[in-house]
Amino acid sequence: MSDHAPARSPQDLDDAIAGGIGESPMRPDGALKVRGEYAYASDLWAEDMLWGATLRSPHPYARINSIDIGPALATPGVYAVLTHSDVPGENLYGLKVVDQPVLAVDVVRYRGEAVALVAADHPETARRAMERIEVDYEVLEPITDPELAAHDTTLPKLHADGNVVRHQPIIKGDPDAEAEVVVSDVYTLGMQDQAFLGPEAGLAIPAPDGGVDLYLATQDLHSDRKQTARALGLPAEKVRMTISGVGGAFGGREDLSIQVHCSMLALHTGKPVKMVYNREESFYGHVHRHPAKMYYEHGATRDGELVYVRATLYFDGGAYASKTPVVVGNGTTLGIGPYSVPNVRIEGWGLYTNNPPCGAMRGLGAVQPALAYEAQMDKLAEALGMDPVDLRIRNALSQGGTTPTGQVLDYPAPVAELLERVRQLPLPPERDAGPADIRELPGGASNTTHGEGVVRGIGYGVCIKNICYAEGADDYSTARVRLQVIGGEPLAMVHTAAAEVGQGLVTVQQQIARTELGVERVNIHPNDTDVGQAGSSSASRQTYVTGGAVSNACAAVRSILFERVATRFGEDAEDLSLSGGKVVSAATGVLADLADVLGDDVIEETREYHHRETYPLDEEFGTSERAQVQHAFSAHRAVVDVDTELGLVKVVQLDCSQDVGKAMNPEAVIGQIQGGSAQGLGLAVMEEIRVEGGAIRNASFTDYLIPTILDMPPMNIDVIERADPNSPYGVRGVGEPPTISTTPAISAAIRAATGKALTHTPVAPEHIIEGTSR
Repeated sequence: MSDHAPARSPQDLDDAIAGGIGESPMRPDGALKVRGEYAYASDLWAEDMLWGATLRSPHPYARINSIDIGPALATPGVYAVLTHSDVPGENLYGLKVVDQPVLAVDVVRYRGEAVALVAADHPETARRAMERIEVDYEVLEPITDPELAAHDTTLPKLHADGNVVRHQPIIKGDPDAEAEVVVSDVYTLGMQDQAFLGPEAGLAIPAPDGGVDLYLATQDLHSDRKQTARALGLPAEKVRMTISGVGGAFGGREDLSIQVHCSMLALHTGKPVKMVYNREESFYGHVHRHPAKMYYEHGATRDGELVYVRATLYFDGGAYASKTPVVVGNGTTLGIGPYSVPNVRIEGWGLYTNNPPCGAMRGLGAVQPALAYEAQMDKLAEALGMDPVDLRIRNALSQGGTTPTGQVLDYPAPVAELLERVRQLPLPPERDAGPADIRELPGGASNTTHGEGVVRGIGYGVCIKNICYAEGADDYSTARVRLQVIGGEPLAMVHTAAAEVGQGLVTVQQQIARTELGVERVNIHPNDTDVGQAGSSSASRQTYVTGGAVSNACAAVRSILFERVATRFGEDAEDLSLSGGKVVSAATGVLADLADVLGDDVIEETREYHHRETYPLDEEFGTSERAQVQHAFSAHRAVVDVDTELGLVKVVQLDCSQDVGKAMNPEAVIGQIQGGSAQGLGLAVMEEIRVEGGAIRNASFTDYLIPTILDMPPMNIDVIERADPNSPYGVRGVGEPPTISTTPAISAAIRAATGKALTHTPVAPEHIIEGTSR
């Protein structure tokens, strides 16, 4: 210690940097969004910009005999009209199966399929020109029933390999086991939309090197680039993508929308081209949650121990595969719920139809079976004369338990604890017997009821959800971290391709860097493809994998810094730490300010984080030593008032207990649970895309209803932290489970109030009025 100032003692150390892990710092984008000043992808602008538009099929299934673009091309102000023959590369794309054309060639498989593109100097000019494109269609009979698509071999093949995207059985124990008490039913789920606020949008700018720079709203930059480059016939390095403001996603931005179309028009015209969908086109232009039909049978002993579960699940994938293979994998592996069952036989089918394409949405593949297995648990409790929560607790999965695939859970699985905790949360007061405030009744201020016929019901729901990619996927993220001095203060710059879609990932990355590097100033570099891939902002995975990558990169930066400090000050590098902008020695205290140590040096390191390996499912029995890397659990209790005469429902209170492993940002965790619960509430009582003959009938927020702040009830939220020893900081995915367990809880409460089976979700007034009593 010969060439530095005397070390200060540990008590001289300033307080640690605020806003680290476990705290709730303000989101850097929060104030801008609240004030309406945040720039979204739809706000993009470039000098001499053109506007793009997409011509879409008016038919669910038809043969294209001819396309005449002449009248459109002759429209003043039009710069380009493109069809499939203008696709410079491969005219196919897809997330899991490369089966969807960029522009339809000889057949359209769903209403809304892209057929042609227009670029013009004004959006209205582009729209009018688009209407002048003449397409000669030969209309065909659409396939709209997924169950028929699975088994009726006389139906036309929508794709070369037939109409089955994936068939997956799960067999555990004795598939033909018998039980003393048996309950069964058939459950159906309608199509739900992600209903994000910001429509699909992007700006493509042709580059001097023959490539393209694309600014867009997406969930997965590198997946988009891979598919776009293939369609454009360009090497990946010539397709550069940067995320612009994303107005929500929830899975609806995993598939391509404007990416190839906008880029094709820009490269063809040599001008920047912007595309923005209106709300109706957005409904046609992105995937939705898979509708499902599910046959379930549960068998148990007379004292309430589950003996077997048998189920057949049909998922309607629509015209193209998208995430259907993953939905089938998740739906089957998670199909019995968070319960210990010795004997299981599940068959999952993902099918092609001429309905709108379905893909990722929050709770991917776990939402549908949860509605069924939780209704079955209530039905079984009634048959046994048991309390439905007690039945669930008796059969709850726990650490060391085994899933139907044979995977042993080597991390906490506090299912019984969550159920008990949510049951103990305070209930709302009973309704007064006297005159009621109509604003507090079903129907609200519309004055539809004054309390007559209103019955209260209480219901519970619990769920299991896999976190991160599964079934053998190499799931990882990349982070680049730079540490330098700017303006006399140390600054950390974090660069990843991980999409901030509203979930608060920017804040979490800052928190990790503050904690790991002990610096206050942390900037997040714009997310682009100039850094290694981060995968999709889906599967509740980004805090896990991108958080892990940022932590690894910070550790690498810190290691280099400590080696320099150790050499300079004669300290042991292993005894050094960073805190409050200081370099600290465990032996001698504060050595120096970090800014003084860094000087003009810049330390930059890039690291990846890969979670532990998962393995594919056996195709015949569905077994896998580790099909999924992690599972998350949540439990809800719903209290509803139902006007049994009018079929109106008011959710009075919605309570949740959830294990998050580690609350990296406690306020953000609460926000995720509230937001997920709102989407689950919407699915329970109002959200359904109406599809008739393959056509969407309610493609607007006038006719497709989503919960508003007036629909959301008070919530008691109980967050517990049972750290997963295998994940960074012990984190467990947060965003999806509350969406999954909310819907069955509300459905159960409505059944409790009405005494009716109500096997379809969402529950509509006509179901309550016309439903069959038990």
